[in-house]
Amino acid sequence: MVPDHQVMSEDEVKTLLARYSITFEQLPKIYHDDAAVKQINGKVGDVIQIVRQSQTAGIAEAYRLVIRRPKK
Repeated sequence: MVPDHQVMSEDEVKTLLARYSITFEQLPKIYHDDAAVKQINGKVGDVIQIVRQSQTAGIAEAYRLVIRRPKK
């Protein structure tokens, strides 16, 4: 039930940021202790590509920057 998560390469991230004219810090975030991030050995600072099936678009891609969860 979990959509496909993949760590993006440095070149893929550069292309992504250029395509959307955004900075690294403007990417949506995901916590380092998220189960899907742990499963793919994602590290803080990685960018994760999430690909899921969509009834309207066919395939929907999302991107998240892995950050550390703040300590309480």
